[in-house]
Amino acid sequence: MDHSSQLVALNATIQPSRGMLFGVDAQALAACMVAVGEPAWRGRQLAEALYRQRVTELDAITTLPKALRQKLVAEGWQVGRPRIAQVFQSVDGTERYLIECSGGDGLTVETVWMPEGDDGEAGDGSDAVSKQTRGAPGPSHLGTWDSKESNLESDPEEVSGEGKTGQRVTLCVSSQVGCAVNCRFCLTAKLGLQRNLTAGEIAGQVVAVFDRHAVEVGRDRVNLVFMGMGEPFLNYDNFMGAVRLLVREVGLSPQRMTVSTSGIVPGIERFAHEPAEFRPKLAISLNAPNDQIRTEIMPINRKWPIQSVMAAVRKVKLRPRERMTFEYVLLGGVTDRPKDAAEVARLIRRTGLPAKVNLIAWNPGPGINYSTPQPEAVEAFRKTLIDAGIPTYLRKPRGRDIYAACGQLKRTVEE
Repeated sequence: MDHSSQLVALNATIQPSRGMLFGVDAQALAACMVAVGEPAWRGRQLAEALYRQRVTELDAITTLPKALRQKLVAEGWQVGRPRIAQVFQSVDGTERYLIECSGGDGLTVETVWMPEGDDGEAGDGSDAVSKQTRGAPGPSHLGTWDSKESNLESDPEEVSGEGKTGQRVTLCVSSQVGCAVNCRFCLTAKLGLQRNLTAGEIAGQVVAVFDRHAVEVGRDRVNLVFMGMGEPFLNYDNFMGAVRLLVREVGLSPQRMTVSTSGIVPGIERFAHEPAEFRPKLAISLNAPNDQIRTEIMPINRKWPIQSVMAAVRKVKLRPRERMTFEYVLLGGVTDRPKDAAEVARLIRRTGLPAKVNLIAWNPGPGINYSTPQPEAVEAFRKTLIDAGIPTYLRKPRGRDIYAACGQLKRTVEE
């Protein structure tokens, strides 16, 4: 089934349900407090409770007078943060969550917690590679870092000592319920697009999981990747609204965030104008060496072919030492051949951008007729890109046994 007809307007926004406080920033909360006859600074107290203290019930906000709490409840207000409904645990420590949306429609989305990450952020340069990642072996014998790349520095947190005793984790976040892009190798495509998530539902995944793991912002090293269910740039306003909430109210750095797009050109062009203090890093899901193959496995390429995507990408102003990331799923016998690697190398070098490539050996899913590439083919592909001067990393598969790996998110409940 082709879901291309479900592509939604770029600026489509679903507003939070009336009476939901979570998903509203401090400024809007202040206006809300003024509207009920309270001083504006009560809004900051509310924001602190919702996003830093992670309360889930109004009665627990003890910084507010009891009378005010009772008044808000009586008028129908509630916190409304998304709730973790089900947890699946992998043998490798990965956790996959079904998280209930806050719209009251009974829908769930998926979020994935990966202790020690999957090396996806390695070498992007916006905040230099940590010693933990440098030279770390990937699956089997496949390395993830090339010694020729000598201009990357140690992670500033490790130099200063900050974060040494904290957790190191990657959290994969969803932006839509299902997806309309219909990549042929992805299980999420089988859901189609059910609806956009609100800014509160996107940010709520992060806060709910932080709450579960007692994450300390500023101490624990957490990388957010908006690479779960959905295409973030087809829900642009809500996606960026969530980013602003996470930066302003939760206290996260946008340089610890990466958003992946299948190549939505208007979204990339709009993203290029975002101020640096709110702009995550960008990853392009390339996945093929040319338009012919890319159109076969990613129908969205008919609307925005590779060259139009590359032209849009060139408009994004990178931070010092930051690299543009190209994600590339290796499909056995389809996109993993030597000639494919050579073509990808030429394509990326022609962009003129400081770039890196993340290789992803395809993660299998029921009903999808592709095969995982042989380790030798993966290594040969990686070596071709490295020899062409392109920093290349192999993303570690995490949580395959619980359908948590890249391309496997379909709300599967059987273990």
